[in-house]
Amino acid sequence: MSYCKAARGHDYHGPYHDNEYGFPIASDDALFERLVLEINQAGLSWLTILKKREGFRRAYDGFDLVKVSRYGNRQRARLLADESIIRNRLKVDAAIENAKRILSIRESHRSFRGWLDEHHPREKADWIKLFKKTFVFTGGEITGEFLLSTGYLPGAHDVECPVYRKILKLGPAWRRRRS
Repeated sequence: MSYCKAARGHDYHGPYHDNEYGFPIASDDALFERLVLEINQAGLSWLTILKKREGFRRAYDGFDLVKVSRYGNRQRARLLADESIIRNRLKVDAAIENAKRILSIRESHRSFRGWLDEHHPREKADWIKLFKKTFVFTGGEITGEFLLSTGYLPGAHDVECPVYRKILKLGPAWRRRRS
């Protein structure tokens, strides 16, 4: 069964499917949030992540890239003790390090979205190589889901899904071709 059919009417999956999944994201902090959530989903269900999402937002200062990039040992220890999020040292460290890397990307590309747009379009395998070279804790599944969920790869929604048409009107990256 497709995500479109499974999400329909679900307390957590429904709103995410209908209002976020596959929609283009402009804000670097929101893109960072999605990357952190995808990293934390590794080995777990997406439902677990959606249920803990507000906890993640509080714990990571609303996914403010500048604040997270400055986290030190005290904030890392706080995160590892916070039951409202996934308490995995590798995932916590990845969030902090990736915030630093995104800020570095901003210096050369003005924004994380600008960096993504500059590298678009690519095949999924090429995206995976780029993400592995650029970020930490970003394997094939994490990278693929991040790109699907932010509109850089097609396939987030079934063609007959009403949300598919809403996303088309927003001009997702996968519909644009570089000239």
